[in-house]
Amino acid sequence: MLSGLKVIDLTSVVFGPYATQILADYGAEVTKIEAPGGDVYRHGAKPAKTPGMGPGFIALNRGKKSVVLDLKQAGDVERLKGLLKDADVFIHNVRDEAIGRLGFGYEAVKALNPQIIYVHCVGFGSGGPYAGLQAYDDVIQAATGTTSLLPRVDGDRRPRYLPSLIADKVAGLHATYATMAAITHRLRTGRGQHIEVPMFEAFTSFMMKEHLDGKTFDPPNGDAAYGRQVDPDRQPFETKDGWISIVPYIPQHFPLVIGLLGDEEMAGEDRWSDVRAILAAGPELYARIAELAKEKTTSECVEILRAANIPCMPAVDLNDVIDDTHLRETGFFERSEHPSEGAVFQMRDPNRFSDWEQGALGHAPLPGEHNED
Repeated sequence: MLSGLKVIDLTSVVFGPYATQILADYGAEVTKIEAPGGDVYRHGAKPAKTPGMGPGFIALNRGKKSVVLDLKQAGDVERLKGLLKDADVFIHNVRDEAIGRLGFGYEAVKALNPQIIYVHCVGFGSGGPYAGLQAYDDVIQAATGTTSLLPRVDGDRRPRYLPSLIADKVAGLHATYATMAAITHRLRTGRGQHIEVPMFEAFTSFMMKEHLDGKTFDPPNGDAAYGRQVDPDRQPFETKDGWISIVPYIPQHFPLVIGLLGDEEMAGEDRWSDVRAILAAGPELYARIAELAKEKTTSECVEILRAANIPCMPAVDLNDVIDDTHLRETGFFERSEHPSEGAVFQMRDPNRFSDWEQGALGHAPLPGEHNED
């Protein structure tokens, strides 16, 4: 779909590489520029057959070419300039001052290639007091109030991170769609442009869609945080043999679930004819569902609830996701042979298009594998 699009990728770790991995999945030719030591994310916590081929790097860099350049050396600076002259997109996460010293600020690159789409992945947007500060997933979670969510749920006042590189990945998606928009703009106008993608602002936008809540209005009509998401009772329920997520999404579902799980007397009480009474009794209803779920196995709960169109899913361990029946049937996890690492599992692009089909997944390159090319 993006065949013929040339992307020069001077990003590392997760934010930028996730964006360019998506572009590569859609057919763009992505050339990853690495310093002599390679992308730091090559060295994951899990041992790899080949040093520098950690699982996270494999997941975020498939289908790319790797060129190792030392941009402190004049010859390598000229080589990068040569690559940029006929590139469509240049994406990097080097801070402004440093990229300027290297000679690859926007104006310098635009002079080489006036139609270039120049994507700068930054921690904080320019113009504010945080501009130029370093940013990592943890500090962005802290700065956006994300670390205050779990305390609202469980009462443990310690701020805590969500155990995912969620800010990096969300910012990467923002970088992808901003790049796609700029490509469309250039097709219509013939003009390239500079794009700044700030992780702090991108993740604030993502988290505050629902959590701005009462602060939406001026003056506020309540606090921030969407109550449904921080409800301490709205958690997976324990069963005889595991755990299950049950979502009574509309108020009338609460007594229905209670009846389906075996307490028809409580489910039939007259008070449930008033939606306000159901909402007010939330903790009581969740508590009763929790009691009833423990009397059945997870599979029994799933069978009963799905028959009544109540949303539910077993709460599975991370180790079991790769064996999920649905993901297996849809071919989401693809087993392939990596040239140096042997058999690996990769995740296919989740979207489906009527006029384009993703081919075989490429492999993550060894450092400098494509220098000669």
